[in-house]
Amino acid sequence: MIFKQYYLGCLSHASYLIGDESTGRSVVVDPQRDVSHYLADAAEHGLHIERVIETHFHADFLSGHLELQ
Repeated sequence: MIFKQYYLGCLSHASYLIGDESTGRSVVVDPQRDVSHYLADAAEHGLHIERVIETHFHADFLSGHLELQ
């Protein structure tokens, strides 16, 4: 199991990559606009990002959900 937090201090924003190494499936929760770190970490652990979860509306920044699509 992979559980990695990404914290963007200037916005006090946390996002997460959660993955199952046995199946290669993963999800990103509340992604930042720059999705390169999720993609790199997923690839490093042999994961495929299958889902994006937005827990609430983020009025103070743009989400990376469309880039991950």
